[in-house]
Amino acid sequence: MNQFLYLTSWWVPFYGLIAAILTLPWAMGLVKRTGPRPAAYFNLLTTFVAFGHSLFVFKDIWNRDTETFLVNWFSACDIDLTIALEISPISIGTTVLVTGLSFLAQIYALGYMEKDYSLARFFGLMGFFEAALTGLALSDSLFLSYALLELLTLSTYLLVGFWYAQPLVVTAARDAFLTKRVGDLLLLMAVVALFTMAGSLNFSDLYEWAQTVQLSPLTSALLGIGLIAGPAGKCAQFPLHLWLDEAMEGPNPASVMRNSLVVAGGAYVLYKVQPILSLSPFALNTLVIMGTVTAIGATLVSIAQTDIKRALSHSTSAYMGLAFLAVGLQQGGVALMLLFTHAIAKALLFMSTGSVISVTSSQDLTEMGGLWTRMPATTTAFVVGSAGMVTMLPLGSFWAMLSWADGLGTFSPWVIWVLVLVNGLTALNLTRVFRLVFWGQPQQKTRRAPEVPWPMALPMVFLTVLTLLVPLMLQQWYLLPSWESVNWSSLLLLVFSSLFGVAIGSTIYLHKAWSRSTFLGWRLVQDLLGYDFYIDRIYKLTVVGAVALLSKISAWSDRYIVDGLVNLVGFAAIFGGQTLKYSISGQSQAYMLTILVGVSLAGFFISWSLGLLPF
Repeated sequence: MNQFLYLTSWWVPFYGLIAAILTLPWAMGLVKRTGPRPAAYFNLLTTFVAFGHSLFVFKDIWNRDTETFLVNWFSACDIDLTIALEISPISIGTTVLVTGLSFLAQIYALGYMEKDYSLARFFGLMGFFEAALTGLALSDSLFLSYALLELLTLSTYLLVGFWYAQPLVVTAARDAFLTKRVGDLLLLMAVVALFTMAGSLNFSDLYEWAQTVQLSPLTSALLGIGLIAGPAGKCAQFPLHLWLDEAMEGPNPASVMRNSLVVAGGAYVLYKVQPILSLSPFALNTLVIMGTVTAIGATLVSIAQTDIKRALSHSTSAYMGLAFLAVGLQQGGVALMLLFTHAIAKALLFMSTGSVISVTSSQDLTEMGGLWTRMPATTTAFVVGSAGMVTMLPLGSFWAMLSWADGLGTFSPWVIWVLVLVNGLTALNLTRVFRLVFWGQPQQKTRRAPEVPWPMALPMVFLTVLTLLVPLMLQQWYLLPSWESVNWSSLLLLVFSSLFGVAIGSTIYLHKAWSRSTFLGWRLVQDLLGYDFYIDRIYKLTVVGAVALLSKISAWSDRYIVDGLVNLVGFAAIFGGQTLKYSISGQSQAYMLTILVGVSLAGFFISWSLGLLPF
């Protein structure tokens, strides 16, 4: 039985795809009498089967060697596109994480979207989400990974624009799709270039090619930038980071998946192409700069947000920035550990946030308060998720940060200060959100707020326990360092940054009426951070303005030069025809004479131009 499950591990992505297809009759309105609930149950069943399949394989895979399944997808002339699937502890462990969190998010969605008339359509899109993510986890081919990233882009567009009757939602979905398309286009160029140079897009073949190839600095730099652009768009990294903030307009269960797993999918692909990026020091430096700028900048922006989901979404960009920084410093294992611990903690945070939104019908932090006595399970989930996000001993993110600091403290000590700054600001932001939402006096929208029903509370409580058990998982997988090898200075700095951030967040004065500070200096800083350093306005003045200007020039030239020339030819033909109609005599011999003279003159000039005449 175990051998059969192992050999059919490649089937795991098809569970979500089958569920999405089975959902179509309800999503399209062909089945109405039963309501949309059966579609949700189909998705829950297939996701549970996928989770069980992955979990059974994951238990026995530690004693097996990595195995690759090859599927010849297209072969013609000199083109041979082979899809490779890798069965390894990392890939199967990722499918366990994806299917497990997807199963909890779908149970959560049953309660959150109980009265939504498009429940079947939502679960169908969640099936596509799951299929693409599990396929990305098993993919050992850059070609397949690119195709699945495109499927994630489409699913993000459809889920962000799920409530398409709202204009702001439509705008957010459009911006998210177009921003990702910028990165996907550059990634496609890199994929095509790699195929022409290496002759294969399987990662194992690309790794062998990267060990022997000699590329010029310009070629390797352009290739690296193209490979970075796609994951940068998926992970909301500077300068392609604005879409994640707007994507919070979508349903919260989709935000649970997006902020925990979907953005991590781009970082996972970046981890897979790390040996190719090593060909270019410029590409690695670009990753370091991009990750550092995003990590620090997004964390600063998050502390000025008054929307509860946006305050957490910017934190997602920041932690993906840390993953980019780790890959740029060629610490891929540390990046994977960070992605794992972040995914569980961030999913728990968004579940607790969604519970608050569902009972208050608000996302504004200034309208909340006093919920800790009314929603104990939600409050506990938020506290545990926040502790799992920062370096609170002994939770998972503490060990991920510590392993990173230990590895880089010797030759890149500045990285420790980046970790300390991002960790401290994250602790400050989460403490601020906790005080505004759960502490203090109840507001009008929170005075009668009850605890959420069991479909939302059950996965939230389960994930709370799972977050607390993450250190035991890391110990079981031999990922925890021994106390003898711990860098105590890094440990103390990280713990102190968390405590300092919590202390500042607990003591600063937060007045709910001050959506903007009454002091001019603080108001300028608050506006600078709250509007994301005005980057969207800078884009409108530069990139968007340049495109608009070129569009106007193109429209003017098309209207007055191209169309003008065509209209001139048409006018000349009309004028000539109108003029010649008065010379019609009706005598056929005159017509023949005119044709004969014209042909003779044409033949004369052609012969003269070719030098066939004696004079």
